[in-house]
Amino acid sequence: MRAWDSSADVVVVGYGGAGVAAALAARETGADVLAIDRYLGGGATALSGGIVYAGGGTAVQRAAGIDDDAENMLAYLRAEVGDAVSEQTLRRFCEESPAMIDWLCAHGVPFEPSVCPYKTSYPTDDYYLYHSGSENSGGYRDLARPRQRGHRTHGPGVSGKALFGPLAASAAEHGVRVRTGTRAERLVVEDGWVTGIEAVSIAHASAAVRRRFAALARISAKPGVYHPGLRRAMQLLLDRIERTHGVTVRIRAKSGVVLTTGGFIANQQMVARHAPAYPWSQGLPLGTAGDDGSGITMARDIGAASGKMDAMSTWRFIAPPSALFGSIAVNVRGERLIDESRYGAALGAAIAASPGHRAWLLVDATVEAEARRQIGTQSVWFQRMQTERLLRFGRVAGRTVEEVATRAGIDPVALRATLDAHNQAIEHGTPDPQGKPDDIRRPLRTGPFALLDISFSARLTYPMPMLTLGGLLVDEDTGAVRAEAGGVVPGLFAAGRAAVGVCSNSYVSGLSLADCVFSGRRAGTYGAKP
Repeated sequence: MRAWDSSADVVVVGYGGAGVAAALAARETGADVLAIDRYLGGGATALSGGIVYAGGGTAVQRAAGIDDDAENMLAYLRAEVGDAVSEQTLRRFCEESPAMIDWLCAHGVPFEPSVCPYKTSYPTDDYYLYHSGSENSGGYRDLARPRQRGHRTHGPGVSGKALFGPLAASAAEHGVRVRTGTRAERLVVEDGWVTGIEAVSIAHASAAVRRRFAALARISAKPGVYHPGLRRAMQLLLDRIERTHGVTVRIRAKSGVVLTTGGFIANQQMVARHAPAYPWSQGLPLGTAGDDGSGITMARDIGAASGKMDAMSTWRFIAPPSALFGSIAVNVRGERLIDESRYGAALGAAIAASPGHRAWLLVDATVEAEARRQIGTQSVWFQRMQTERLLRFGRVAGRTVEEVATRAGIDPVALRATLDAHNQAIEHGTPDPQGKPDDIRRPLRTGPFALLDISFSARLTYPMPMLTLGGLLVDEDTGAVRAEAGGVVPGLFAAGRAAVGVCSNSYVSGLSLADCVFSGRRAGTYGAKP
């Protein structure tokens, strides 16, 4: 066996949201922490919208005048989360939610108690607290009082960097060591214990090489997230630098290794193997090139157990503008899909299950006109681009419902029946066939009518984001990775999307980042125990 090149009490592999939370938690126990990242750190967290799903009466909610409690939060999440985690873990997640926001604030993460007055998929820079899931959609209102729990970190544009940046700065101040340009290749096991990792690192390459690597990694991360072809081109160059300048290093973990390497949406072969029904090529892989499943694979190679590997989240957001919640979503057979006010991942799942992955929004002239008026005031730049594209290029119009259905290739008789059932329920004051709340549904009677194409399609300006939700199975009290043979893998922990967690059945905005912090802190704390 080669000697160790370096060591720490806790080695964190992958330095995104879960990784930095794990590193900080381990440091809080007094452990010496070394975090490595194949690229520059930040992961999918830094590219995200920076939404943290939190409730139960957080300081931000209280400042905004929103009354919430852990039981109310639990009642809603129980329906969303299902069996992804145990009832006890979900309850702990809800009860600890206010303290989690306090912890983030203590490490410099900024929040603001400005409540968004309309339903949206992502608020403008004027608002930072909103309904980020299906809390006020049909059915869920009967389970729990709808409360705003989407805590957007305060910052312009897409504010994931306002979450990761302060945490990384705080970790540095607290003595967490970080080594970028270092790709973990395998876990080192001695006498049945994970005692470290073997990695390829360019940390000792010249400054010029490291600058070039960093520049390529930034392009790969963004704009590469929106352009898979550009990302592939950057990845070829990054791989070449690793082959040419990388050296093999062995890093010892005296207490534990924590895997926070993300999911596997960037690994097309892995997605096809575990979720063959999903048209990966038609969606937009949401994450970084580091979301390649390498951490999951390394752990499974030494006998770790995994779960929910076929769980995918596909997003089709139709708002803003909020007027489009008054539309009805239909498939090629003219059948209605869902309560349109549901969160975009629920609509995405319905489209994924539809024939040919095809779907449309039916609007009348009144709803379409209102939607056009709302674009400017309710949308940030990328939402405005997507809505304009949908209304301009994804639109088929007709004087009657039958005419527009025929032009779009939808069964006109079935679409007429679907629309009549929708309108008659409103007229007669009976419940909506899909459960949409009364204050959201709108009669569609005024021609011309239009069908807006919301199908799966590889469209740069109206993409269908996709991410994986499964990963390594962990002990829910400690974050220790479970073994296929039973028990846990000694010395190995996992968190974030590398592990099964709170959002591994379904997804609402902010739930993954909240789980990254929740599970990351848990893994870091217990990973630091000798």
